[in-house]
Formats: sequence, C-alpha cells, structure tokens
Amino acid sequence: MTTINKKVCLLGDIAVGKTSLVRRFVYNTFDDKHLSSIGVKVSRKTMQVPQSNQLIGLTMMLWDLAGSERFDQVKSSYIRGTAGVVLVCDLTRADTLLNLQTYLDDLQQSSREAKVIVAANKADLISQQESSASDVAEIAAGFSAPYYLTSAKSGSGIEPLFRHLARLLLD
Repeated sequence: MTTINKKVCLLGDIAVGKTSLVRRFVYNTFDDKHLSSIGVKVSRKTMQVPQSNQLIGLTMMLWDLAGSERFDQVKSSYIRGTAGVVLVCDLTRADTLLNLQTYLDDLQQSSREAKVIVAANKADLISQQESSASDVAEIAAGFSAPYYLTSAKSGSGIEPLFRHLARLLLD
C-alpha cells in the first residue's frame, strides 16, 4: 500500500482547543487541565483513505501552532509548505470565529494551495455558546471551506473532520 505524507497546520486563537483536537484525534485522549501551547508541537497520525477502489495510506504531520500573539512573527515560516489547514474557533467565544479571517490571510501569504477546513470546537458547551452553527456556516462559506462542529472533550465531529480533510488532501 502506498503511503503519502502531508503537513497539516492547526490555526486559531489561544485556548480554542487546537491541542485538544490533536490529542483526541491522534491519541483518543482529553485533558481538562491542559496548559497553553508554546511554539509548535508536531504529532503524526496515519490513516487509510479509500480512493479509486483502493486504500491509500495517508500520514498527517499535524503541526499544532501556538495561538499567542508573541508567536505571530514566526508563524508564516511554520505555515509554509502546508498541504492542509484546520482553522479552529471556540463556539463559546464569538471573537475567535471572526478572527479566523486573519489566519486565512496569513495562510494565503505563505501557502495558497493548502486545503482549508473549519473546526468549530467546544460544541458540547451548548449553554455557553456565543456562535451558532449558522454563524460558522456563513464564515466557512466565505472561505469556500467545509466546517464541522467538534468537541475535543466528547470526541464528537473530530474523526469526520479529519477524514474529510484526508479526502481533500488526496484530491
């Protein structure tokens, strides 16, 4: 079986759950007590993706980039060469959805060909939500990107999100 490696960056504001999404997808774990990321952490996940009546092995190198403003100056060097991007917002903080445009702008300066998908995280915190699914749909449509409502805590939406991204990466 052929295996293809692809670089995928997770971008979004601080504390939107980028690291928790990666941990849930790669290790199937969740930690309520996670501290903010500093710099970049790279994780790897290999999956089999059906394509043209065969299975293709896809290894995603998941670059979890810190959401801190102090990291902004070097972010473009980490984004360069990425094949895919997960733009992550926090449904309990409306500003994080609006800020996704900034991350998309950064991406377009460094890696115009990257496939983009939106993860609206913390979908399990229904009573605290400031953004609705229709808000996310509107923003994602403006990016011409699919979106998923996700919860790193419960695992909801994460596997479908990354499976969709895998198909985009192999097209």
